[in-house]
Amino acid sequence: MEQLVLLTFLSLFALAHAVEWGLLLLNARRVRRGAATPPALAGLLDPRRAERVRDYALARSRLALAQGAFGAGLTLALLLSGALPLLDGWLAALGLAGAHRFTAFLAALAALTGLAHLPFSLYATFAVESRFGFNRTTPGLWLRDQAKGLLLSALLGLPLLYAAHAFFARAGPAWWLWLFGFLGAVQLLLSWAIPALVAPLFNRYTPLPEGALRTRLEALCRDTGFRTRGLFVVDGSRRSGHSNAYFTGLWRPRIVLYDTLLAQTSPDELAAVLAHEIGHYLRRHVWKRLLLGLAGQALSLWLLSRLAAWPPAFRAFGFAAPSFHAALALAALAGGAFTFWLGPLSAWLSRRHERQADRFAAQAAGLGPALAASLVKLGNENLSVPDPHPWYAAWHHSHPTLAERVAALAPARG
Repeated sequence: MEQLVLLTFLSLFALAHAVEWGLLLLNARRVRRGAATPPALAGLLDPRRAERVRDYALARSRLALAQGAFGAGLTLALLLSGALPLLDGWLAALGLAGAHRFTAFLAALAALTGLAHLPFSLYATFAVESRFGFNRTTPGLWLRDQAKGLLLSALLGLPLLYAAHAFFARAGPAWWLWLFGFLGAVQLLLSWAIPALVAPLFNRYTPLPEGALRTRLEALCRDTGFRTRGLFVVDGSRRSGHSNAYFTGLWRPRIVLYDTLLAQTSPDELAAVLAHEIGHYLRRHVWKRLLLGLAGQALSLWLLSRLAAWPPAFRAFGFAAPSFHAALALAALAGGAFTFWLGPLSAWLSRRHERQADRFAAQAAGLGPALAASLVKLGNENLSVPDPHPWYAAWHHSHPTLAERVAALAPARG
């Protein structure tokens, strides 16, 4: 049985990475060849940026291929070399047991994998993003961000690991159900705590200044029945030249606009971007995704409870006996070979929600022309590929392509 478990994992792992690398290469070849401009974007794209769009996309593809190959090698090394059982035995020899051994094992694994991937983060920030004029992060700021992230991970993650072990050790066979309820409550708490307490540790959030733009956006909120905690500007330009807008919170969300977005778009276009975000909220996309995520979390924990009681899965990867921390480690490292195949479904659902939000901005708010203009402008500024390979987009893109979005808004524009 152990050999069957190992063979199944290796087959799915190899197939998943072959598909992923194949999609990356297909998309890179399409970008390199420079496909013709889609009809919906004729005359709208900046021809002077075409070469930079291609070069930026290819640079990111090469990085993704390298990081994917490294990640695959690291995963196989950890799973097949006996390193995980060796780490477990070393912690036991130190006298750690129960919750302390559980937490130390998983924290060490997280630290190892995080450190191993840091060079790719450095290269992406200070080589790729800098080369194309997007990076504005200094080495000092990058180091401070890493230190803050590590500290927050420890302050939040370590208590959660101890709590997870307590449920496993004391709640009996239904431990996974109790843990699910606990994690769901934590997730709801974090939906308030992250924007209110955590995000300000990394960026400065200031109310949108009084003036015509704020008056326009507040009127849009009133007209669409959208209750908000306020309009805020975040200093995203401290780290990147990319633009974005989003809202945080489940009941009365706050709207956050990047300062780069304010600099790149007109008031009408900003109103259209806000209308799109309001569409997400009024169509209850946040709640739908939250409930779907909770359902997936419940299923994952139930499967984990079955795995934790199945010795062949542990023996296949060198563990002498089942344990909760080994089950979590195996699920984290080997689970991607199984969940990879859910990617197209998740991406499809996200694109469906984005189309609905676009329709709301165009039909309910009457801002279709401005939204189309803002999408084109942001695509030009962010060096976005307007028409990627359809297979790659279907698997990975959370938004419809620029060509698809502008084409869908064409009736509203014309």
